[in-house]
Amino acid sequence: MYVVFEGIDGCGKSTQIELLKPIYKDAIFTKEPGGTKFGVQARDILLHGELRSKKAELMLFLADRAEHFEEIIKPNLDKYIFSDRSFLSGIAYAITNEPSLELEFLITLNKFVLDNTLPKKTILFRISKEKLIKRVKKRGQMDKIEKRGFEYLLEIQENLFRVAKALELDYLEIDATKSIAHIHQAILDYLA
Repeated sequence: MYVVFEGIDGCGKSTQIELLKPIYKDAIFTKEPGGTKFGVQARDILLHGELRSKKAELMLFLADRAEHFEEIIKPNLDKYIFSDRSFLSGIAYAITNEPSLELEFLITLNKFVLDNTLPKKTILFRISKEKLIKRVKKRGQMDKIEKRGFEYLLEIQENLFRVAKALELDYLEIDATKSIAHIHQAILDYLA
């Protein structure tokens, strides 16, 4: 079962994924971008590089997604696959960066690189502005994306939900202000 964890930086999705590793020992755990050798390079460019073009950023995400799908997702669809981020983030970032892009166009591009394979379940985190600011500041240095500002990140968060609804995905909305234990149990119940 292909399961994706979605949310903006600081929402707690990576923490929750780590809690699943001892439970789903035979599962594939991956992330996007960064789940493949090419993805590591793409992630570095996206977070620390000098890309000026938002279209170039979109194409880099799509190239990574295509490679990630061929190398990680497609050969393992008979197993549990837990992905930290997915095409939902790609679309949410793209429509936030280039509001003139049509949602249907972005969905078509992503379905193309994914051979129309969408996740069976999506765990979508929502965090408040106050909690987001506190968590990002606690971590210290901000990456290139976080430096675009908290309002930018919150707009991405809203676009994540917009995309999930447009695609009529099966998703669980997580209140990221709840305790780690509470969120973990909600995820286990949803996956059962």
